[in-house]
Amino acid sequence: MSHKFLIAVCVILMTSLNILAQKEPLKVGVVGLTHTHVHWILGREDRGDIKIVGIVEPNRDLAQRYSKQHGYTMNIVFNTLEEMISATQPEAVTAFGSIYEHLKVVEICAPKGIHVMVEKPLAVSLKHAKKMEALAKKYKIHLLTNFETTWYPTNHKAYELLKNGTVGDLRKVIVRDGHRGPKKLGINSEFLDWLLDPVENGGGAIMDFGCYGVNLITWLLDGKKPNSVTAVTQQLQPENNPKVDDDATIILTYDKVKTIIQASWN
Repeated sequence: MSHKFLIAVCVILMTSLNILAQKEPLKVGVVGLTHTHVHWILGREDRGDIKIVGIVEPNRDLAQRYSKQHGYTMNIVFNTLEEMISATQPEAVTAFGSIYEHLKVVEICAPKGIHVMVEKPLAVSLKHAKKMEALAKKYKIHLLTNFETTWYPTNHKAYELLKNGTVGDLRKVIVRDGHRGPKKLGINSEFLDWLLDPVENGGGAIMDFGCYGVNLITWLLDGKKPNSVTAVTQQLQPENNPKVDDDATIILTYDKVKTIIQASWN
């Protein structure tokens, strides 16, 4: 191998590294502030990989309150998604409004080539989910759902043990997720207004916590769909959750696997 060739390779590598190092952070727009998981991105340490260029929140009092908490300027807060896109040209948006609003976000962003991440679950219904899927495929955008369990090291270790054959064949999975209930946790009114609404949230605990188990078993089974789905819901705190379920048991059956998902606000 010639000396000149090695020098040429080094120059190419150094140039490539410089280009990567100079890459601008991803321009991100935040759509909605009512889902309190939004604090994870607003309060995220500056790693230089993303830049929040705009926020959509018509509730000015809420936006002002979070502005004081996280230090962003109200100059980047807009009343509508269309206004924010026109003014800031984001490359991606993160949706932290009601679950019902997820479809609208994708309908506006997908044709513009803007990638979308929504809070879990993906949608309030299969109808909404199918529309979102079709839009993402048509306009070739990334459509992500923010399941925090995606990054749990324990889940990745379990996946590794299973795929390596360390624990034998999968036969039964039990997933338990829950807390004592949104009202008992003291969640702010802006979140509760839609979290306890069967239309805006699509349900109660079954939507809020049931989705985690469904996501995990689908991952463990490499995307396989269940043969049957059975769900039983209860309302154990009607005084706190008058319109939605607050306890759910979901059973998914596969050819040789059974999954029991226990989702609870109790």
